[in-house]
Amino acid sequence: MGEQVHAIDVQEVISYGDDLLKLLKSRKDIDGLTQSIQGAKLLLSSCNTDYSNVQNLLEENQRQVETCTQEISKARDESDLEPVQRDLADKLLKEKILLEELRAVNDEIEDLEKQRVSVEERKEALKKAMKEELRLQKLLSMYASMTNLIPDLSDESKISGHIVDRDKKRIEKFEFDPLKASSSEICNTLWKAMDQ
Repeated sequence: MGEQVHAIDVQEVISYGDDLLKLLKSRKDIDGLTQSIQGAKLLLSSCNTDYSNVQNLLEENQRQVETCTQEISKARDESDLEPVQRDLADKLLKEKILLEELRAVNDEIEDLEKQRVSVEERKEALKKAMKEELRLQKLLSMYASMTNLIPDLSDESKISGHIVDRDKKRIEKFEFDPLKASSSEICNTLWKAMDQ
């Protein structure tokens, strides 16, 4: 009841359909996107596992750092402090390096997750575009069936196509330059040609 009727600019819809057809001409594009999404899902699963392992290693390293710190405190009280302190400082340095590497892996996992989301969004946009293309093809087919006009959409600088009369088994080509003829003149000429 509350639906609004929107005016449709046929040229704009046709232009959009042409652009969409050019974009989706190759099945390889769709297959490539599907493979990319599957690869991203496998990569995400692997990354989630790695992330969990990294978190566990991070916690373990944190415990080891605390243990080293406690051992350094103990060693200060003992007489042979210097070798123990060097050993613990080396361990602490290795733990810090490992901690930085784990943080870098964690950042990489987050970047991969963002990429996966982006791929999913593109996949959804592609699905919508394909549905819209199919809808426009059906609409164009319906117009052609009703008017017996089959437009040629390959050149947007002119209005051209064919008038098909199945009963008389006749096909007549038409072509107009929109800069030289008004819309009403073009319509009147096409109506007359269809009535013949």
